[in-house]
Amino acid sequence: MKALSILALALAFVVVVVGAYVRLSDAGLGCPDWPFCYGKPLPTQIAHPDALAKAWKEMGHRYLAGTLGVLILALCVLAWRKRRSRGLATALVLVVLLQAALGMWTVTLLLKPAIVTAHLIGGMATLSLLLWLALGESPHASDTSVRALRVLAATTLAVVGVQVILGGWVSANYAALACPDLPLCRGTLIPEMDFANAFHIVRELGQTAQGELLTNEALTAIHWTHRVFALVALTMVFVTATRARRVLPRLSGALALVVLAQFALGVSNVLFGLPLPLAAAHNAGAALLIATLVVINFFAFRGLRPSE
Repeated sequence: MKALSILALALAFVVVVVGAYVRLSDAGLGCPDWPFCYGKPLPTQIAHPDALAKAWKEMGHRYLAGTLGVLILALCVLAWRKRRSRGLATALVLVVLLQAALGMWTVTLLLKPAIVTAHLIGGMATLSLLLWLALGESPHASDTSVRALRVLAATTLAVVGVQVILGGWVSANYAALACPDLPLCRGTLIPEMDFANAFHIVRELGQTAQGELLTNEALTAIHWTHRVFALVALTMVFVTATRARRVLPRLSGALALVVLAQFALGVSNVLFGLPLPLAAAHNAGAALLIATLVVINFFAFRGLRPSE
């Protein structure tokens, strides 16, 4: 069960990163139908080379996600047979079923921002649950002093989770370059913004709830909020890394490095105009940051530390 959970965890990370790459390369609608592509399991009869490439990207992601779903189902069956982690394994299956539905709605509802963002949340949740399951299958040493980190670690994970959701909202609304300058936004500290339309959940891509075009002020509000909240998340992560340095020194160092790299990637995406490799790496960095905090929370709430 341990080997299978690690395999599923690795594949979940790949699925999250590939999913971001597909969306960022404008291939999210490479296949206009679901679960097949132009009615076929493989996109082989598309004349335009660019459309064919996008279709292959989309179908590749679907097959990776499908393989992950099979692995998680196998994990659930194994968990029930061995009478271990039944609740967690069952929760994973339910999350994956929801993810499949969100994947379908992402296509059929034409990249509606709320669905795209929810799909990202589901991917991060799947990754986190698999990581918790894999950690539970490994031996660790008891250390009750780690429990002192529980409140701070959980709060920081929640704050970073909100930041990841804000990042997903930026990406789903194509607002990554709404503030093209740094450290200011459109030459000022607080630019003109339209928060009401920016964070209205039930609307079409690029439109307000009334069907009008989403304004630059609304896109600016989305980007600016993500940028400002990044400072809150960065502060919380560094406080957690500092507090964890005594009881979880390696994880503390890893957490600091990951958040610094993620911050640098966010800045670089603005400075260099959102090149695809950096944008995909930023999504991977978010997954790594969430994963590192999940590990710290696991040890804090279980009263354990990594075995030497």
